[in-house]
Amino acid sequence: MFVILGATGKIGRATISALRRHSLPIRAVVRNASKADELRALGCDIAFADLTDGPALVEATKDASAVQVICPTLVQAENALAGMKATIDTVARALAQNRPARVLAISDYGAQLPTGTGITLAFHHLEAQLRTLPGSLTFLRSAEHMQNWGRSLGRALQTGVLGTLHHPLSKSFPTVAADDVGLIAADLLMSDSSDAPRIVHAEGPRRYSVFDVAETLSAATGREIVARGMARKDWIPTQTAGGMSPSYAGLVADLFDAHNAGRIDAEQGVGETRKGKTELHTVLSALLPAAQKAAGRS
Repeated sequence: MFVILGATGKIGRATISALRRHSLPIRAVVRNASKADELRALGCDIAFADLTDGPALVEATKDASAVQVICPTLVQAENALAGMKATIDTVARALAQNRPARVLAISDYGAQLPTGTGITLAFHHLEAQLRTLPGSLTFLRSAEHMQNWGRSLGRALQTGVLGTLHHPLSKSFPTVAADDVGLIAADLLMSDSSDAPRIVHAEGPRRYSVFDVAETLSAATGREIVARGMARKDWIPTQTAGGMSPSYAGLVADLFDAHNAGRIDAEQGVGETRKGKTELHTVLSALLPAAQKAAGRS
């Protein structure tokens, strides 16, 4: 039995779809009953559990041969990092009790770094906690998701300016479609590996700069969109105005400080890198209808 935590997210859904194409048995772990029917339609068993509920997680992961783990982000939490670490600890305790033969954790580029990486510190904690588990362990470190640009598209369509925390705008960086991460995860779950922790980096078919993103968006919309870096002093106020807690916005700022300094990348000389097939224009084109609708309402 393959147990998928975070089954309703883009990564989880892509993993489930790939595993079901091989007729493999899946237990999808969800919090919300409204999301269960579509997963049942894919052939999944359903378990209800919040990732902060230890007993429910123990029950949900019972008799699993493999478990895919993901750490939810707590965008509005008063203390986001502490909350994410507490959730990770709860998941790790449940897995330690049930001892599945294989665990795959969706991690993050930069997770090897112990300090100064903002949100990515949660993934450093995730890897440290799961390394104590017996059995086969894979850390699938994901580059920044292409879908993250969806947060900026509405404003870009309104103003013709694509604002960003990335600096410099000409610097190419790794990014990947979330669905491709799920497909890579499914392939890894179906493959044999040693008991030693395996580290796999996931990124897209090529690297992009913010200028590339703006050019791709211009081509998709048929209008000129220019890239513009946001002043550092505006990062946190802009993020909190968009609905993030001050705590989470601070983690985002710390992450981009590290990213812009060149610290967030695949760990050199460690593990392997797998590349998804989805190009940026495909993801942006899929995001545009919702962004255009939102821009029209503003």
